[in-house]
Amino acid sequence: MKVWQCTVCRYIHREATPPEKCPVCGVDKSRFIEIDEELIPARPVRKPGLKPAEPGAASSALSPFVKTAAPEPLKKQPLPPEKGFDKIKSLALKHHAHPISVHTPNGILPAAVILWILSWIFNSELLAKAAMINMVFVVLALPVVIFTGVLEWKKKYQGALTLIFKIKILAVALTTGSSVISLLWYVFDPKILTGPRAFAFILVNIIMAAAAGTAGHIGGKLVFKD
Repeated sequence: MKVWQCTVCRYIHREATPPEKCPVCGVDKSRFIEIDEELIPARPVRKPGLKPAEPGAASSALSPFVKTAAPEPLKKQPLPPEKGFDKIKSLALKHHAHPISVHTPNGILPAAVILWILSWIFNSELLAKAAMINMVFVVLALPVVIFTGVLEWKKKYQGALTLIFKIKILAVALTTGSSVISLLWYVFDPKILTGPRAFAFILVNIIMAAAAGTAGHIGGKLVFKD
């Protein structure tokens, strides 16, 4: 049995031949390379009937976890210092700015949609204003989310344009467009939820929530390789 790794999402496949298509990111088998099993970091394996070692305890033959020795780091030649926009991109990737920033709209956006719906049902201007304030934060956060997401897509996934990435790009575009429409619509027509076009307004927000959920689901699939 051979071990193959997807060069885009790092999915590991153990068979005689690589899969026709990566089950995670969707690239074809030409993007797989054969690797040595020993190069794959071993996960800690708990031995049955033994308790975990105390923190800081020395490793021994009776250790309840199987560990592999960490390889010595390779010496790298110093790179010229980055400046300006390149420095910003480097820092964003180094400090995982995308998974951090994406939690802002992911958390606030569903709350805004629920508040819009409750405002429509109960004819509450207060709930509508609360939803609008939430949407302001969503719209302000999305440019950062998109920028850092593109950086990670190009760095980690080599800008692959397989079906899963196309769906995610479409979902992000729908989320961004519908969130801007929702916010501006309410700003220019604060009585929208009490008028004849209230259902259309709610529908825009439901589409926004569905698109955001789709983008988040794909992101989780890529991260956890499920």
